[in-house]
Order: sequence, then structure tokens, then C-alpha cells
Amino acid sequence: MQFIRRIVQRLYDARYILAVAVVLALVLSLSRLVAQWQILLGLIAVIAAASLPARSGAVRKRERRLGRERRAPLEAIVFSTCEALDDPAFILAPGSVLKYQNQAAVEQFGPMASGAHLSSRLRSPAILDMVKEAMANGRTYSIEHIEKVPSERWYRVRIAPMTGLAEMKGGSELYMLTFRDQSESRRMDRMRSDFIANASHELRTPLASLSGFIETIRGPARDDPEARERFLGIMFEQAGRMTRLVDDLLSLSRLELKAHMVPTDDVDLVPLIQHIGDTLKPLAEDLGVTVRLHMPKVPVIVQGERDELIQVFENLIENACKYGQSGKRVDVTVNAETETGDPAEVTVKDYGPGIPREHVPRLTERFYRVSVEASRSKKGTGLGLAIVKHILTRHRARLIVHSTVGEGSEFCVRFSRPDR
Repeated sequence: MQFIRRIVQRLYDARYILAVAVVLALVLSLSRLVAQWQILLGLIAVIAAASLPARSGAVRKRERRLGRERRAPLEAIVFSTCEALDDPAFILAPGSVLKYQNQAAVEQFGPMASGAHLSSRLRSPAILDMVKEAMANGRTYSIEHIEKVPSERWYRVRIAPMTGLAEMKGGSELYMLTFRDQSESRRMDRMRSDFIANASHELRTPLASLSGFIETIRGPARDDPEARERFLGIMFEQAGRMTRLVDDLLSLSRLELKAHMVPTDDVDLVPLIQHIGDTLKPLAEDLGVTVRLHMPKVPVIVQGERDELIQVFENLIENACKYGQSGKRVDVTVNAETETGDPAEVTVKDYGPGIPREHVPRLTERFYRVSVEASRSKKGTGLGLAIVKHILTRHRARLIVHSTVGEGSEFCVRFSRPDR
């Protein structure tokens, strides 16, 4: 009985709709445009529909709320994915309106309010035109972009529609704009091209000298023993210069191949520095320089590769003797790791002319010289400190340079604490 009462109540609630249906059926019946059985079926369908339970406003509101709740986790997933990217990324709605930006984008370009137009922060016409074109066509585009401030950075900027998201979230299409930082690869390409150009130049000079002297010996100096002897001595020096350059290039290449391999051997710096001091003593005496070693009475153990560390400190002490020759002395100090946890360090200090401040940051660049003539006269290749830097990087150590013009230079190698 309760079921019948509910149906009667629903029919009563739909009485106006039923009345309209009956009137429409009578009109169609009198006009004979529709068969009687079709009119009867139509009335039955209207009555059946009227007897079905209607959705209340509360039900409709609840369904809309559930729809929003179903969409909310999807947006949260999209935003979380965007946040997980290391590259700056923006999620945009049609019209270049910002929906979300990750932390990398905030750090690189500054914060933007949700709902703001992209042009409020990014002023590049090329990027804004690309975004507009992508939103008009629903396609993926990418361009290269250079940021000049605060420092020069190269980006591959890409915008792509988040395909299928509109249907899943029941809203408009979203787009992801990403900035892939290519500054390091650009810098490496530039360094590679500069390296090839510099290496070619460095090899071309001694090769040109050798060719010229060989031609002279074969021609005008063929019958001049004194000239031949002098020219052969110069040729020998130039060949030695090329040999040193090739050896240094090979050393750099080997170091780059194993840059990720951290040495784990224990090396005592005290006997190592004493060995280097004994080895370089004849060179220092020839230059009129006294090398003084200041060693602790306890072992100073670091993790490293003995031969590479010898190469580091030979280079630093030899440079101090050659370029600080006017100071007449070089102090080499080894400091052990202290009880407070300070790392071990080795300092090589000369008292020569010093290095102008603007040159200090570039000393470890390949082929960089403060004075080209002075370097060549000292038989330098311009690669010594670059090799030192690569070795110390592999050893997880740092090279710290302090220099004052007229007072000398100090090169400090600071090791990290061993991992045990």
C-alpha cells in the first residue's frame, strides 16, 4: 500500500504535466496525424516517467559536490607531478592564465598569483606567442630562450597540452609550460670549442718553428755548422714543449674519464710532501729559491691516490718556485685534522710578485695564463692548474687561492674528512 501511495503522490505532483499530455493527445487524435496506438503509447510513457522518483535540489547539489571532489584529487596529482620536476614548470589554463607554478619556477622567475596572466611575469614575446599558438592549435611547441638577468642562462622552453585531462576532470584543457636548463651543456660546448681552438694554437706555434728551422737547415744553413747546432737546440726545446702539452692533454683526458671514481686509499701527506721537497730541491736551487717544509709530528692521513697527489703538489710547489722566484723562498705547511673536526690542508706560499685579483678566479681554466710570455719562458703549458683542479675534484678536495700584488700568493688544498 505504501508503494501505491508513493506512485499516486508522484502522479499528483506531476498533474500539470499529465494534463498537458492529455490535451496534446486529444489534439493529435482529432487531427488524425498520428495513429491511435501511438498516442496511447505516448500517454503511457508520460505517466510512467511521472511516476519515477524525481531528484531533489539537495540530490543535485550532492552530485555536483561529488563531481568536484572527484576532480580535486586529479588536480592534486597534476600539481604534485609539476612540483616534482627539477625544471621550472607552469600549468596554464586557456588564455595563458596561471593555474599552478612549481617551486623551481618560483625561485627562477618569482611568485605569481593563481589566475594571473603569464605575461605578468614572463615578458618574452617569443614565449607568449608560442603559448598562444599552442592553445589555439592544441599542439606541442618548443623554442630556445636566453635569460640575461641575473646571469646568462639558456633554456629549451616547451609547451604541451595535457591531453585527455579535460575529459577526465570535466573542465577545460590545461597546458604545461616547462623550462629545461641547458646552460651547462652550452657552457661545455663553448669550453670544448675553446679548448680545441687553444690546443690547436698551442701546437701550431712549435710546429711552425720546427718547420721553419728544418727548412732553414736544409737551405741557407746547410753548410753552417754553428747555425745548425743553434737551430737544433731550439727545435729540441719546441719538440719538448709539444711533448709536455700532449702529456698534459692526455692527463686531463684520463682524469675526466674517472672523475666520478672517488679514491679510497689512505695516503700520509707528511712523507709525500717531504718526498716532493727532495725531488724539487735541485730545481729550487737553480732558481735561487729555498723551499721550507713545515710538517706536524703526527701522520696526516687523507683518502686519495698517491701518484695523483704527488702530481698536485709538485705542480703547486714548482709553480711557486718559478713564478715566485723573486721572493727567494717558498713555505709549504701541512696542517693535520684537528680535534674540532677541521679538515687537513696543505698550503704552498710564495713571496713573489703576486697575482692581480681579476685573474684569480680563472687560474684553473685550461690554457689561461696571467702572462703568456712569462708562462712560456717558464716552459708552462697553461694546463697545470686545470689538472690540479680535476684531481682535487676527484679527491673531493678544494683549491683556495689568496694573492696580493707585491706580497706573493698562497695556494691552499683543503681536504674533506674521510668517510668511514
